Amino acid sequence: MVCGGFACSRNALCALNVVYVLVGLLLIGVAAWGKGFGIVSSLHIIGGVIAVGFFLLLIAIVGLIGAINHHQVMLFFYMIILGLVFIFQFGISCSCLAIKRSKQESLLSGGWRLVKENTKKSIESNLNCCGLFNKSESAETFKSDVESCPAACKKTRCLSCGEVMMEHAGEALKILGGVGLFFSFTEILGVWLAMRYRNQKDPRANPSAFL
Repeated sequence: MVCGGFACSRNALCALNVVYVLVGLLLIGVAAWGKGFGIVSSLHIIGGVIAVGFFLLLIAIVGLIGAINHHQVMLFFYMIILGLVFIFQFGISCSCLAIKRSKQESLLSGGWRLVKENTKKSIESNLNCCGLFNKSESAETFKSDVESCPAACKKTRCLSCGEVMMEHAGEALKILGGVGLFFSFTEILGVWLAMRYRNQKDPRANPSAFL
């Protein structure tokens, strides 16, 4: 049978969703590992990563069931959801690749103001730094951050956390954008496979039955 046949489309769609299942489980596992080893103490961050992993896992399971059973309704909703995820992820990935340093600093400053104190203390302790960007903070705010900073460098001289994070922020954003861009194209591949598979006739079905 040629690769464009019914069985090939079903197997390709199943294989793609198995990859999504593994990625979803990996996200959940990494979040649990980070929490267990105390790398990130914020339940909001852990919960967000687990929610993304669970959502991806749910989409993949719907796609797997729809592919195995050739279920028209499940495949239709799978296509719609995966298409929306593709649009969102493609936009985010392109933004990560195009973002400038000044914008990175602005985003870090905004995020630093929003996170809770225990998350800030966890970041300062793990990165061995105090405060965010000294130049963008008032003297009183920076002094307060240094006084409450749990980092070991406090006994000598601490770099600001913004300086430490910005050293690798550009590289991290490029990697994140590249990986996101790659997976966004696998999602559009999944939409195309599901659309094609829905319109194919199951050779084992009754010839007079609906697709």
